[in-house]
Amino acid sequence: MTVARPRAAPQTHRGRIIAAAARITTESGWSDVTMARLASEVGVSRQTVYNEIGAKDALAEAMVLTELQRFLGVVEEAFEVSPHDLVDAIRAAAYGVLDLALDNRLLQAIVSATHGASTELLPLLTTHSGSLLATAKEVVARRMRTYEIPLDADRLDALVDLVVRTVLSQVMQPNKSPARSADDLAWLADRVLRSH
Repeated sequence: MTVARPRAAPQTHRGRIIAAAARITTESGWSDVTMARLASEVGVSRQTVYNEIGAKDALAEAMVLTELQRFLGVVEEAFEVSPHDLVDAIRAAAYGVLDLALDNRLLQAIVSATHGASTELLPLLTTHSGSLLATAKEVVARRMRTYEIPLDADRLDALVDLVVRTVLSQVMQPNKSPARSADDLAWLADRVLRSH
């Protein structure tokens, strides 16, 4: 099962600053990310870094949400590939996200706190993941609504929540291969859809 990975968009100052922060985080840890270092790496003033990003906590959130867009690109592609079979689309989306997560160095740095990565980042994926969850759920719900589904709005929201939270859980702490996790989630979704 293959899902195309999205291409990188042309980079603005903001995009280059976020990319530099991600590179530093994966190479030496979040604690080594400073506004002065980012300014030097990107070739702009520190004031430009602050104007484009804000404080370091805003940079952390921007970095995580930028990475989330890569994952959501995989989700969008999976739904495009299976426009008439929701269960297959869910399977492909889950597989694509989990496969991408396997070798995602930034995600690994955040989750494992390797290379001196600070735990300041981890809450953005766990206890303070509201923006991440809301964004992911919005994309999945929008895509699911294009299928004929025998569920009312509340039940559809419950299915979206199940899919997104299960995938996020497997991203954070995988206990199966991406293919097995995707198959299991597709099986659950199929049972939910058939029960109505």
